[in-house]
Amino acid sequence: MSVSRRHPRRDEYERLREQGVARRRAAQQVGVNERTAKDWDWGVRKTGSSRTYPDGRRVDYNTGVTTQVPPSLTALDRELHPRFLTLAERETIADMRRVGQSLHAIGRAIGRPASTIKREIDNHASADGVYRAYAAHRAWTASRPRPKDRKLLRDGRLRDFVVARLRQRWSPQQICNALVREHPDDQEMRVSAETIYQALYVQARGALKREVATALRTGRTRRRPHRRPDQRTPRFVDNMVMISERPAEVADRAVPGHWEGDLIMGAGNASAIVTLVERTTRYVMLGHLPGGHTAEEVRDVLVDLVATLPAHLRGSLTWDQGAEMAAHKQFTVATGIPVYFCDPHSPWQRGSNENTNGLLRQYFPKGTDLSVHGPADLEHVAQELNGRPRQTLGWDNPAERLRDLLTTT
Repeated sequence: MSVSRRHPRRDEYERLREQGVARRRAAQQVGVNERTAKDWDWGVRKTGSSRTYPDGRRVDYNTGVTTQVPPSLTALDRELHPRFLTLAERETIADMRRVGQSLHAIGRAIGRPASTIKREIDNHASADGVYRAYAAHRAWTASRPRPKDRKLLRDGRLRDFVVARLRQRWSPQQICNALVREHPDDQEMRVSAETIYQALYVQARGALKREVATALRTGRTRRRPHRRPDQRTPRFVDNMVMISERPAEVADRAVPGHWEGDLIMGAGNASAIVTLVERTTRYVMLGHLPGGHTAEEVRDVLVDLVATLPAHLRGSLTWDQGAEMAAHKQFTVATGIPVYFCDPHSPWQRGSNENTNGLLRQYFPKGTDLSVHGPADLEHVAQELNGRPRQTLGWDNPAERLRDLLTTT
């Protein structure tokens, strides 16, 4: 028989609540999420991916399946916040009421105001005026949930806005921040990123089912825990200037013009696309590799890409230790741009580029032939990415940030 373990911070949280501290502040003080604090207040139990509500509903948030747990005395009398009447207290009310005790006497016996006792009896007494503890407790338990219609289940401007941005491959977080920007005075045009994820993952059968396959960059219809990305193995070790020798101005992103680069590979590593990301603006440039990705081919594409940049945006290039950069010295001679190499197994040292490559996989899925995408296709994808608002840019987009650099310098 398994024993439910009490959260180690719950006692401190309940002590704060008894002192009248607001839920959000109490949750912050003990270091738990506000949703967890709300569950404690309302008697919701969380087990794995499911949540069991006081009325007996159990909801699995991976599958969206709701089941009804048979009621039991244990379920009815499970641990609640002290401000709620327990089954034992209701039994005391019923017993003392039966022998004619006053509301004040009952209140003193259980440590509650007389007004609480009166409200309890008024709300849960039967038609013949008899107060029964078990019936009252069941009725109260069933009345606690206050279900509301899901925002994105209802047709209207909000749902249309969300669906339109999902079709443009915006993330839920980008969408909810765009709502604030575009509708600053309309509180009806508000939805959280989590609500959008819930609509896609949980209520997808009836809410946004058609958008699931293309809306999220992962293409998944079920959530998966975040895991560390697969690590690369080094393939190029000679004559490299390591990232540790890169100027400090590159690391803090204070000066624009420093780039991170990589290749995204097609089916069987037979095709590839060059990806460049500017570290300050997150501006993306894509290079076409129709025939292969040898060091000479990659060198020539990189030279052509950076040739379109003004001199003050040609600071440096950071790459991993891939063999495709064997001609890095020739690239530096042709462009004047130094190349710095990341440490082995350290993709986070090119974090902006790694993130961008993840975004690009929505357009260029793994295991597909990338040679079918011509320069015009790559330019279209780059423009779409550069037009998306980014949290790290204060919800500006990379194209706006690069435009500002070009017009103010």
